Amino acid sequence: MEKSDTGTHGGENGRLMRSATYASVTIAIILICIKLAAYLSTNSVAILSTLVDSLLDMVASVINLVAVRHALVPADHDHRFGHGKAEALAGLFQSAIIAGSGVFLVFQASERLLNPKALNSSDLGIAVMVVSIVLTLFLVAYQRYVIRKTRSVAISADSLHYVGDVLINGSVIVALILGGVFHWIYADGVFAIGIALFLLFSSWKIIRASFSDLMDEELEDAERTKIIELVTAHPGVLGIHDLRTRRSGQQVFIQMHLDMDGGMTLHDAHQISDSVEKELITEFPEAEAIIHQDPIH
Repeated sequence: MEKSDTGTHGGENGRLMRSATYASVTIAIILICIKLAAYLSTNSVAILSTLVDSLLDMVASVINLVAVRHALVPADHDHRFGHGKAEALAGLFQSAIIAGSGVFLVFQASERLLNPKALNSSDLGIAVMVVSIVLTLFLVAYQRYVIRKTRSVAISADSLHYVGDVLINGSVIVALILGGVFHWIYADGVFAIGIALFLLFSSWKIIRASFSDLMDEELEDAERTKIIELVTAHPGVLGIHDLRTRRSGQQVFIQMHLDMDGGMTLHDAHQISDSVEKELITEFPEAEAIIHQDPIH
């Protein structure tokens, strides 16, 4: 027995995901403008590192925008399981961008450690970083709301960038204080190295999440346990086996075999399967279920 699309590709989830991508691109553009002005005034490689990060965030956010729009396209003749994996592909692009920026900053920071320079206009740099943190916190809060509602891989990856930005901008403030106020000339390079390592770590986390989707990894144990408990509690179901699950973008696919009384009529078995499926869709609104009935003599 098979039941198809629940219509989760559009609607409220789609609207939330699209609005989150527009918000991230807008914030990235604003941050690029103010950080560029701050770098030209301070000559700080730590601020340069956050400027580069914001430039890459904008590229990643634009990729996310395109990927999310594509992922929300309903299934068609050539893509019978939908386009949800576009989100995971966007995550891989993002991880490559983040890793590249991390390597770039390692070289920039190493050069600054070997040839330290005094920082200028630390007050301006600190003010820009504070504004950046405030704007980014608003964006992250909205992204987290969208993630709770949609469980979007692409939005989760994008949000990871901006969570990192909050930490990075905070570290830049410390570097500017140590370098501009206390005249510790190595602070700029040291904190830039720390930022680079964080970017590389973030890249690995995104790769792991993207491959989980692309390689059709099973749902989490807690979700599989919930499915088994829900199904086996249904009257007429004697057992369950060959449970298979996977996630593709916004959609979840659930396949299983139900053990039923072999003397039951086909009509009754079909009704029980229909009822089980309705309960699964109620618990997992984004799911598509395929149920096979096995007679137990």
